[in-house]
Amino acid sequence: MPSPSPERHLLLVRHGETDWNACGRWQGHTDVPLNATGRAQARALAERLRAHRVRAIASSDLCRARGTAEIVGEALGLEVGLVDPDLRERAYGRWEGLTRGECEARYPEHWARHASDPRVAPPGGESIEDLLARVVPAIHRACEALDAPALLVTHGGVMRAFLFAALGGGALPAPPVVRNGAVWRVHLVDGRVVGASPLEGEGA
Repeated sequence: MPSPSPERHLLLVRHGETDWNACGRWQGHTDVPLNATGRAQARALAERLRAHRVRAIASSDLCRARGTAEIVGEALGLEVGLVDPDLRERAYGRWEGLTRGECEARYPEHWARHASDPRVAPPGGESIEDLLARVVPAIHRACEALDAPALLVTHGGVMRAFLFAALGGGALPAPPVVRNGAVWRVHLVDGRVVGASPLEGEGA
């Protein structure tokens, strides 16, 4: 295990596209694989990351994230050193597999509450507080366990919630848009996030 460091950099990545992403369906914990576009995004991601000298890779256990991590790792000559279920996407419960329009039609009361406050848990799913309670420790565990700079392949909902919370909600007007294949660089000092920004040229 690498020696503890008071200052570390971490690259957070959203997995490549799936068919459910392409048609706007909530995925959550449902294990949907990458599609051809997602695999191409992962290969392009590896090329973008070559200059950043990534030394270690961690991933959510869901196949869309792990598949992205494995494609990147193969291109960069790295194994996926850590797979952690706590890096999974937010659980969306009974909404998984549905589009936003279908959620609104089938669960109008729940949808209205969620639309007014996205922190509210979907029926059978996780609140933002539940999500952060497992994701934040998992990100810090990975950061301590892996050589820096490390790459963590996770999910859009995870990244939006983590970045918004880590930056205190004040540095951003709203949780950031995180597209498939997007990369954010996170700067930590003594285990505390002191800065985060999209990788150069991210445009997200």
